[in-house]
Amino acid sequence: MTDKIFSSILESTLTTKSFLICAATSVILGFLLSITHLYKNRSTKSFSLTVALLPLIVQVIIMLVNGNLGTGIAVAGAFSLVRFRSVPGNAREILSIFMAMSVGLATGVGHIGVAIIFTIILILMNLLYCQLNFGETKKNNRELKIVIPESLNYTDAFEDIFDEYTHNCKLKLVKTTNMGSLYKLVYLVTLKDKNNEKEFIDKLRTRNGNLEISCNYSPTINEEL
Repeated sequence: MTDKIFSSILESTLTTKSFLICAATSVILGFLLSITHLYKNRSTKSFSLTVALLPLIVQVIIMLVNGNLGTGIAVAGAFSLVRFRSVPGNAREILSIFMAMSVGLATGVGHIGVAIIFTIILILMNLLYCQLNFGETKKNNRELKIVIPESLNYTDAFEDIFDEYTHNCKLKLVKTTNMGSLYKLVYLVTLKDKNNEKEFIDKLRTRNGNLEISCNYSPTINEEL
């Protein structure tokens, strides 16, 4: 029974029935992958449509190649050209593309059982990791921007305040502004207690002469591979 599930439904000659079964499987699994990609993730309509239909496209290409080496090389070249005409995606989008292509490859060679089980495992693990917030950065991370007068030595001007209110602090950028009369400092900090954020900023204001200070949630780390 197990061998039948993992065996290919394709015969030596491609029939209409086997093609339609593979195509229907590709469409259904592609739709499920697209829905999973949208879970706890912002995505465009065009990308969701791409993930939904990509398994069917890859399946048809694999069926047309059918062991022909020359055709396979031509198809690989066509896929590589698409990469240079597209905007780089984040890591999760690239993962969804690979998942959709893998399903298309499985259905393209007639392994319907492999494609279904593979998709179920991917969806369950994807939902599990999203539900557990796996790899999510701490919510106490902040991007702190401080404007100081040029007379203030920024090297250790706020060191005692940072020691009191933050677990760690890293100076990311130093920039002159206002014709060189002011400095703009950008820090990445992790607060010890987010409830003390106002008190933290108030102490910084007394040190920088009540010039501009902004404290934002730390921007998302670049997810491009």
